[in-house]
Amino acid sequence: MSVPYETAAYEPAESPESPEEHLVRLLGRALNSFELPDEVIRRLDCALAHDSSLHSAHHSAGLHRETYRHTWLLADGSAVTLWELVHNTAVGGDAQHEVYVDEEELHAATARLALPPDTPDFELPTLMQLSAIPEPRHVYAPDDSADHARRLLRRAENPDRPDAEVAALLATASAHQITQAFGRPGRAARAGLSFALYEHAFLLSDGREVSLWEVEHTATPDGRHMCEVYTTADAARNAMERRAARQG
Repeated sequence: MSVPYETAAYEPAESPESPEEHLVRLLGRALNSFELPDEVIRRLDCALAHDSSLHSAHHSAGLHRETYRHTWLLADGSAVTLWELVHNTAVGGDAQHEVYVDEEELHAATARLALPPDTPDFELPTLMQLSAIPEPRHVYAPDDSADHARRLLRRAENPDRPDAEVAALLATASAHQITQAFGRPGRAARAGLSFALYEHAFLLSDGREVSLWEVEHTATPDGRHMCEVYTTADAARNAMERRAARQG
């Protein structure tokens, strides 16, 4: 069963790791980490931030495998992705971790596992009625969320920050949640930069969910902290890469 997620954090949000710590832990648990090219490891020495997400999963008859995508933003504005395969198909049933540099290697490793074909683990009864109202993606806390949205937009310094229409929409927010979407800020020794990405999710009075994406960084001429806010995660991540590339 393939279940891609856009922003599902692999590491617990309440205890984020630095890019360096995350890499060390990933390589420490992977049985084949010694096979990774030295050049890839050297490039990751200058990582500014990282992101992890569940890419796909399959569970059947007590066996399981999951694949995770781990991405690091580098000081030169480029990104490096490693793919982690976790499964319990080995003798003894203990969880095994493997890591690969590209999806082709990942797919080849997955094909070797003793798992049934990728078919759904269950089927819904034909007459089952599904609710048309989706479950909220976040766990919200009632708060002065409209004011939080105003303060967030007020400190945004990017020219393409959300417009007045978005601000008016968020004036109806009744609750919100803040999560780190790109790990804890890291610092590259050569670049002296730090980056962090946060998702500010708002629950509106009509039940809709709206997210703003905040980039905090020190990629400024004088090294001061700067806040930028975007309406999509892709726009925020692209901004991080552009900022890092200019300083690289």
